[in-house]
Amino acid sequence: MVPRPLTVLQVLPALESGGVERGTLEVARELVRHGHRSLVISAGGRMVAELERDGSEHIQWDIGRKSLWTLRLIPRLRRFLRENQVDILHARSRLPAWVCYLAWKGMAPQTRPRFVTTVHGLYSVNRYSAIMTRGERVIAVSNTVRDYILTNYPLTDPARIKVIHRGVDPAEFPHGYQPSPGWLAQWRAQYPQLQGKYVITLPGRLTRWKGQEDFIRVIAGLKQRGLPVHGLLVGDAHPRKQHYAAELRAKVAEAGLSADITFTGHRSDLKEIMAVSDVVLSLSTDPEAFGRVSLEALSLGVPVAAYNHGGVAEQLAAVFPVGRVPVGDYAAMMQRLAGWHAQAPSVPGQHPFTLAHMLESTLDVYRKLAAAG
Repeated sequence: MVPRPLTVLQVLPALESGGVERGTLEVARELVRHGHRSLVISAGGRMVAELERDGSEHIQWDIGRKSLWTLRLIPRLRRFLRENQVDILHARSRLPAWVCYLAWKGMAPQTRPRFVTTVHGLYSVNRYSAIMTRGERVIAVSNTVRDYILTNYPLTDPARIKVIHRGVDPAEFPHGYQPSPGWLAQWRAQYPQLQGKYVITLPGRLTRWKGQEDFIRVIAGLKQRGLPVHGLLVGDAHPRKQHYAAELRAKVAEAGLSADITFTGHRSDLKEIMAVSDVVLSLSTDPEAFGRVSLEALSLGVPVAAYNHGGVAEQLAAVFPVGRVPVGDYAAMMQRLAGWHAQAPSVPGQHPFTLAHMLESTLDVYRKLAAAG
């Protein structure tokens, strides 16, 4: 018997940019590909055009706005769910999840949609965040997130949690990828100081927990050993955190590393930058819920060295165990990188964290829930 088409509604604050937003578009595209009806509610943003081009319907509501006004959307959403005969209601963020839950709770259990939440991050532990554990199925983006849920919300039934690791498309991030000659020429012209250097890249927003200060220490230590390294900090600071970017630049100058560490600011060509790097680092002092960028680097075949916690540690354990370094031990990180400079490690050509597996697992959650209803 062919399963009937489903109507799936995903709800999130906006569609500007980011991993949650990208995952929403990927699932939406897969739903359409399988003949289902895909709906998304958000306040809109630059990714809406792509969403609609791929066959989904976008409904523009400011459902992530932190205001009592947002609660007025509860009866409106309840009507929407009834009128569109939604089978699966999938909340991907905390405030939208509250609106979804309160609308859903007020519907007859026999006719309401099935309710799914995804815990994308290691949120602050409180009643507000607890809403993300209320789904009939709770998708955790890593085992780290599953453990976080069970530790901090022990009343959550483990049987309701489904671990679905985020995934990347090997066709989009192919092993051994090389940027185009045009890109390479432009890159070399912009950053001639990288020529002949062992390039170590730390991608990520300039914020205290991402480990940029440890990065400066690592580059300084490798320079003292006489290694021809150059560090790249790829990412910008939030407009309200520009003082931290200035603080980092001052630390680089104090360490005498102004010619050895480059701040690129925000770049939309991170794939190409990682492909021409010798190593990509993840030095987050707090565990990452998943850490998609490190997986993209591994998919490209670029060695990744990371502090051994969170979702990044799960990736390395499965794909590239030699990249794990004790958390906060930048001396061990220096030792590892010096060894890699002497003999480059090889990254396996395949990994289990594929986009196809993520999408199939997510649609399987939808199908099984709808069938059980």
